[in-house]
Amino acid sequence: MYVLSYLWHGVALRDLEELHIPLGLFLTLAGLVYLVIGLALTILVHKAVEYEWISLKRAFPLASILCGAAVGFFVYLVLFVLGMSFTKNATVHLVADVLWQMFEQGAGGLAVSLGIIYDLRQHFLEQERAR
Repeated sequence: MYVLSYLWHGVALRDLEELHIPLGLFLTLAGLVYLVIGLALTILVHKAVEYEWISLKRAFPLASILCGAAVGFFVYLVLFVLGMSFTKNATVHLVADVLWQMFEQGAGGLAVSLGIIYDLRQHFLEQERAR
């Protein structure tokens, strides 16, 4: 998610050139924020599986992507309310930013689901070796 954010804001839109704080500080703080978002997303997906809101048997990666998109929408709302947006509040920019945020966190949800699938596979292989 951090890399996608940098590619979107730093390379595609070149928003990072307009920062009012040093770039190194921004990237460090953004990295910390993305660690927190990643942790929250991981906990959310694990709890959703635990409480059977998400089934591991049916479209698990898609459901995780949708959880990530919901987290992305929530993160965008928090940033928008706090006034921490790169845009000048034009409607087109707002829509593009919210969709991008949902895509970005959706990619994080996909990464979490792939990590869970990998972990389940490793656990299965260990059990098979133990037999």
